[in-house]
Amino acid sequence: MAEQQAEKASIQVIERMMSLLEVLATMPEPVSLKILAKSSGLHPSTAHRILAAMSNAAIVERHEAGTYALGIRLLELGNIVKSRISIRQVARPYMQQLHEAVGEAVNLGIRRDDEIIYIERTSSGRSLVRVVYLVGGRAPLHLTSVGKLFLAADGAAEVRAYARRTGLPGKTPHSLTHLDALEKELDKIRRHEFADDNEEAEIGLRCIAAPIRDDEGQLVAGVSVSAPSDRHNPAWVAPIKAVANAISVALGYRKALRR
Repeated sequence: MAEQQAEKASIQVIERMMSLLEVLATMPEPVSLKILAKSSGLHPSTAHRILAAMSNAAIVERHEAGTYALGIRLLELGNIVKSRISIRQVARPYMQQLHEAVGEAVNLGIRRDDEIIYIERTSSGRSLVRVVYLVGGRAPLHLTSVGKLFLAADGAAEVRAYARRTGLPGKTPHSLTHLDALEKELDKIRRHEFADDNEEAEIGLRCIAAPIRDDEGQLVAGVSVSAPSDRHNPAWVAPIKAVANAISVALGYRKALRR
């Protein structure tokens, strides 16, 4: 009985500690004990004891004015966690959910120089296997929906430099092989936060992609749904953006999804 009570008390302390950390995480400046206690719903004496223990562990910093802020130890631990994160591992369950919802192939791509590399893919027997979308497959940025996400994140000078380096080669009559057409497309992507591939890499294949961002807000990958043109559905935009946002949040991104 005593052991159960002690365990319950320990869990309660952890819950209260997390309540204080959650409040501190929302505060841009160091905050007083009074505000912390009120915001967390804790008695000031309880909050003070827990803050003192966390200060000793550098989880919280106590300033001379009697205010508190998140401590450097959290940054150290966060960096360890970040170094062990695999985008593929984080994204895989969300990709599977999206695949089950739309019934088409779901791809995860990252940028390497002037190309997209596909690092994960879910598919079913119904999905046609396309070489460019196989894991390890590569394609020029301007010919794929995921690649255009990365170009849209670049500045105008970087896009022009990309066009000069690559010459914007095409693979189909729909490929964007002229800079002005590409820039117009990228402007649309920036405004709507998703990208299309309208048979630009392969005739008969269309794709929709949305951006994945890390804890610093940097574009690190794109998730896309590819399907034969006769099965393509513009309504997939919303679930694709939702999955991209969920993966971003799992990577530490905090900004809410824009629609």
